[in-house]
Amino acid sequence: MTVNPRFEGASPIAGLPDDRQFLEDVWEGLAATPKALPAKYFYDAAGSELFEGITGLAEYYPTRTELRILDEHGPAIAAALPSGAALVEFGAGSTVKVRRLLRHLRDLRAYVPVDVSGEFLTTQAEGLRSDIPGLAVEPIVADFTRPFALPPSIGDAPRAGFFPGSTIGNFRPDEAIRLLDTFGTILGTGAQLIVGVDLVKDTGVLEAAYDDASGVTAAFNLNLLTRINRELAGGFTNDGFRHRAFFNAAASRIEMHLVSCEAQEIDVAGRRFGFAAGESIHTENSYKYSIASFRELAAQAGWAAGEVWTDPDALFSVHALRRQAV
Repeated sequence: MTVNPRFEGASPIAGLPDDRQFLEDVWEGLAATPKALPAKYFYDAAGSELFEGITGLAEYYPTRTELRILDEHGPAIAAALPSGAALVEFGAGSTVKVRRLLRHLRDLRAYVPVDVSGEFLTTQAEGLRSDIPGLAVEPIVADFTRPFALPPSIGDAPRAGFFPGSTIGNFRPDEAIRLLDTFGTILGTGAQLIVGVDLVKDTGVLEAAYDDASGVTAAFNLNLLTRINRELAGGFTNDGFRHRAFFNAAASRIEMHLVSCEAQEIDVAGRRFGFAAGESIHTENSYKYSIASFRELAAQAGWAAGEVWTDPDALFSVHALRRQAV
């Protein structure tokens, strides 16, 4: 991305090493029509904790359903991975899901969790080392949407990837293809990838999962504005925006928005942005697939479809993919 000339030569803003990119993305997103912000910025320490809270909500079926699949089909899923592999988890977050696989991967060379939230990642890695003393845990603080180097310590171990949680649905189909191709570049030809994919289902079930009665998802969405205030000298107020989530059937996706409660102007690091009453910032998409449509998408990214596992109600799916030569 081209650096905005307004930021060239400016004093650095205290915070994460990625502040310049964060600022560029926020400025670009708030200046766009319609306004939008990248969902990856949800996940500071507070956002990561809030998301973990979401996963335990009654309305939020994806986590418990995927865990059920991993519990019931764990041995078969583990068997799809090569012996002695280095397992790279993209966007690791909590280790709850990977633990379902680790207990069936006795000869794993190393586990490599990758996440942008360094503090949360360190805590999770330390817990895993304590619980599984013989496991080599090599965390990497990185944006998994961009290529990064794997740790030299894994040597020539076969590569495998793990991308649970239907995170693939947060990307537009063209972005998802590029992301899967990036994973393939990182892992290499012949690598295996296990991906969690949410399936199309009743609209009421979908919308409740992203707009829970207790307001945790709303807090998660609004925390993005709190982060902008803290790290980028933003001027958002606590009651200036509200959470909205709905299913866009034509695009087969849940959309999350932050809706301006009134006409207002917001300053971010010295640049002002106007909002009309009811105007929204589009903060997240969550695309829903059929098994066939996801396999077709994966093929466009250079991955061959393998086995797929689902729950009895066909709410969720877990796919095994193999990286083809490109």
